[in-house]
Amino acid sequence: MTNNLYIAAIEPGSGKSLVLLGMIELLSKRVEKLGFFRPVIHNHPEQDNDMVLVRSRYQIELPYESQYALTAAEARQLIANGQTDELLKRVITAYKALERQCQFVVCEGCDSTDIDPAFIDNFNSLIASHLAIPILLVANGHEKQPEEVISTVKTARDVFVEAGCSIVATFVNRVFSPQQDEVVSQLQKVWSYAEPVFVLPEDDTLAKPTMAEIAKALNGQLIYGEPEHLNREISGFKAAAMQVPNFLSHVEDGSLVITPGDRADILLACLATSFSDHYPPIAGVVLTGGLSLPPTIRSLIDGFSRWTMPIVQVASDTYETATQVNAVRAELTPDNERKIALALGIFESYVDTSKIEERISISRSDRITPIMFEYELIERAKSAKQHIVLPEGKDERILRASEILLRRGVVDITLLGNESEIREQIAVLGLDLDGVAIIDPLHSDLHDDYAATYFELRKHKGITQDFARDMMHDVSYFGTMMVYKDAANGMVSGALHTTAHTIRPALEFIRTQPGCSIVSSVFLMCLDDRVLVYGDCAVNPNPNPQQLADIAISSAETATLFGINPLVAMLSYSTGESGKGADVDKVKEATQLVRQRSNLKIEGPIQYDAAIDERVAQTKLPGSQVAGHATVFVFPDLNTGNNTYKAVQRSANAVAIGPILQGLRKPVNDLSRGCTVTDIVNTVAITAIQAQAMTANSSPTR
Repeated sequence: MTNNLYIAAIEPGSGKSLVLLGMIELLSKRVEKLGFFRPVIHNHPEQDNDMVLVRSRYQIELPYESQYALTAAEARQLIANGQTDELLKRVITAYKALERQCQFVVCEGCDSTDIDPAFIDNFNSLIASHLAIPILLVANGHEKQPEEVISTVKTARDVFVEAGCSIVATFVNRVFSPQQDEVVSQLQKVWSYAEPVFVLPEDDTLAKPTMAEIAKALNGQLIYGEPEHLNREISGFKAAAMQVPNFLSHVEDGSLVITPGDRADILLACLATSFSDHYPPIAGVVLTGGLSLPPTIRSLIDGFSRWTMPIVQVASDTYETATQVNAVRAELTPDNERKIALALGIFESYVDTSKIEERISISRSDRITPIMFEYELIERAKSAKQHIVLPEGKDERILRASEILLRRGVVDITLLGNESEIREQIAVLGLDLDGVAIIDPLHSDLHDDYAATYFELRKHKGITQDFARDMMHDVSYFGTMMVYKDAANGMVSGALHTTAHTIRPALEFIRTQPGCSIVSSVFLMCLDDRVLVYGDCAVNPNPNPQQLADIAISSAETATLFGINPLVAMLSYSTGESGKGADVDKVKEATQLVRQRSNLKIEGPIQYDAAIDERVAQTKLPGSQVAGHATVFVFPDLNTGNNTYKAVQRSANAVAIGPILQGLRKPVNDLSRGCTVTDIVNTVAITAIQAQAMTANSSPTR
């Protein structure tokens, strides 16, 4: 069984980082102590981009210095002095020291920019063969004919095999999409090797540098705009020296405009394009020559309430700046979630990872970390794609999360709201939401049908048809009706609305599942090494015994849905028979009701320490199957539950995913108004998994 992998690019510009990211993503879900190693990194003082990307995204906490052997300058000096053996010894020593701390190590090979290009293939094969690491090869298919791609791959592959390397798989990356089928077809005809070969298409977005990369390369200063605006991709650049009327005829979507710092007319024209329907949005402006803007121009710009076009100031002149910009190459950086999502989407769409797993015999860890759990959510949601409606379509967080979800192929999405306003917000944020559906409840063809349905469902409550039509103008009611009418599989809301506003429509006409008297919630509490279920911490202030029993059963079902073996602890300030009082009696009664209605392993009343700590359990409830091992914690009231989950979240640095609503016939989930983009992505994935389960159970919904 191998415990390592070496990723080597056959030639420059192969997009090796995409393959690296895809493999680390795959391994991080299965390996507890994952290591990352580079024999040679770029020179100090800046840290290596791929190392920063992997370390930050996958929470590798080993010292940075332990994850590489030499800098590029050190490696070049040893090669120039003929000290190849010394170079190999230093790489092997550093690698072995890291390997002892990890279960699996991914090595990223050197680039031709790090050492002599004539020595690069020999160096990578030497390292891999000395360390007995199987190799994953990455070839560059950019601007090549299929015959050229195949010839290059076979020749390079033979070099590594002759050096004694074992090949895990070969990737042909950045192939022009219209040629992809032809490359695959020709490879199938000539590929007689044991390892698989995968062909990945070129994607223009990944090849485009961002404003952040441009600013970094130019050592520029951001003088207007927010840092997140720097993640816009640059489709090209324009050195603006013309008068404004002539300049405007050359404006293109996603362009970077380079102009001297004293050309206020060009700068103001660029600003004007942001508010004009007749001109495409510009990605950003670079002001050259180190010239400061006049106070009057600064005052004018400061007066704009909405500003999304980044302006960067540099010291170099326009010609030198344009030359430097032309040399900037795109990278996958840790702060660019859009490109990361796109890269992972390409990898996961075109790579059969099961074939790679067979080749490297990945062993799974029983430990469940927060990042592993979140990845599993995404994978499960993708396995049977669902359609989720998001009523708060104009919210920036919702739009950014939607882009990630669409790029990863997790769900299909419908946004609700004014379409022109949502499209404008998408353009302002520089997002790619191709394929998203947008419905305006005020003008939708579905409105009358939905209003009529709502009237029939609620007329016994005395509502009028006019009232029903008004309610269907509300995005929460319209979105919930989409779920009710099977136009969507689930709904996620709450980034801008209260919990009551999100849940009320579902309570009115989706209603609870048969045998369940109450809608409740749970949080999935991701600790360092396991995931626990806490319920109810968000909805019901003071449930009675019947409701508490329903919460316990629903929480156990939710745990099972997400792969957690339900061992239910009915929490109280008393354990067993040690305490008396109405609050304890309520928990006792609820526990008995659960035992009568199910075969769940349950204990109650029980204190939290006896439920979670095996040593305490041996003292307070010896012999219990649940005490000390509980995975589902049912709190007696909202006050206790909400405070406890927040205390654990903050003090134990746990990741709290939720609240997840349970007990409804169809999935509707609530976000907190302080939610992050990651929270939204996770909640949508959870909603999709709930919808999958409900579809599989085929329970009647109306």
